[in-house]
Amino acid sequence: MTKKGNILVVDDEPVERQTLSDILRLEGYHVTAVATGEAAVDYVRLNSVDLMLLDLRMPGMSGLDVIKVVSKSAPDVEIILLTAHGSMDSAIEALRNRIQDYLLKPASPNLILESVSRGLLRKAAKIAAKKHEESASNDGNAIVTLGDDTVIDFGRRLVRSGSRTVFLTPAEGRLLKIFSENMGKVFTHRELVLLVQGYSTSQQEAPEILRPLVSRLRLKLARVPSLLRRINSVRGTGYVFEKEKS
Repeated sequence: MTKKGNILVVDDEPVERQTLSDILRLEGYHVTAVATGEAAVDYVRLNSVDLMLLDLRMPGMSGLDVIKVVSKSAPDVEIILLTAHGSMDSAIEALRNRIQDYLLKPASPNLILESVSRGLLRKAAKIAAKKHEESASNDGNAIVTLGDDTVIDFGRRLVRSGSRTVFLTPAEGRLLKIFSENMGKVFTHRELVLLVQGYSTSQQEAPEILRPLVSRLRLKLARVPSLLRRINSVRGTGYVFEKEKS
């Protein structure tokens, strides 16, 4: 059964192109392979592609040239750059052009599959973030009732509980909205940074970015009995907004 994931392999070396395609197909991905940068650009313009495995050094249109074109014509495509000629210059240039990952050939099958999995998860998180933003813009005055007397007004970014009113910053409001719509779901630090702040970050940086925001939100919600201690840390993973205890 094919996984949800349309992957384009771009490599001018026939053996490498076939090997990459076989590795991915064995994992259930839908794979298309092309031999040139020009063919890759044409394919992306006419077809839906979730992720691209792209060789850096190719005759004619180089991998960096492909990235620049695809970034404009299909910005949602995740890109993993593969090269046997790794250098700081090419890595920096590639990162400036928003590639998802940078791997040196020969990369092991496990390393390739892990990178592809991260890329597809990142794409899914970006889609979820877009839907969340659209939902917020279409329903900016959404009001949620929790417990007996707790009301969260996301349009006005405030929480009312009895005589208490707690005001939230935009980031705190987005975080609480994500939590309240997904009670019991464990979010990774990276997922929350992407959903709340709108950008991707490393696994190491994400917790440092989130901790101050979560701490401030917890401190404010400590004044609301029905929301007290609902945001819990999941060791080594992220956070969960616990369901209300009956």
